[in-house]
Amino acid sequence: MAKLYFYYASMNAGKSSNLLQAAFNYGERGMKVMLWTAAIDNRSSFGAIASRIGLHADAHRFGEDSDLFEAVAAEHSEDELACVMIDEAQFLTEDQVWQCARMADEIGVPVLCYGLRTDFQGNLFPGSAKLLGIADSLVELKAVCDCGRKATMNLRIDGSGKAIAAGEQTEIGGNESYVALCRKHFVERLND
Repeated sequence: MAKLYFYYASMNAGKSSNLLQAAFNYGERGMKVMLWTAAIDNRSSFGAIASRIGLHADAHRFGEDSDLFEAVAAEHSEDELACVMIDEAQFLTEDQVWQCARMADEIGVPVLCYGLRTDFQGNLFPGSAKLLGIADSLVELKAVCDCGRKATMNLRIDGSGKAIAAGEQTEIGGNESYVALCRKHFVERLND
């Protein structure tokens, strides 16, 4: 029976590299996967899933209006899919998360979603909240804070490394814009 999985973590926990390794393993066994990433990410690797350690693969892009279920069902009917993998799953809409559940339940294809649990203010992303609520399997990947404790928070920073406490929920960036910290050091940096 296919399942809906949510692999979540703070930034720098290896979500994308974990996804790409899993996709490689399927491919090595001659199995076809369908990769997706958020269209909102317009950095230089736009249209690809890229990890900080240099792994990358082309991917389909989803936006708020994308019907993932229909796209996957059409692809699966042409060439059987062994798995669907979605990076940046925090940007899925609630409806798209339900579409992912339908992929597992109705098409019988496992769906592996990878994303952030919370934003830079500690609030759940809508896609992550729905995945936490309905996924068959929840897997927390680990990142490490500067102090050595598990990093669970994403601190948004400016160009000089100072904490940013307010702003839009989504601002695309990498190490130049965010730091993964444990809750204790997240709060301390916000209060500096």
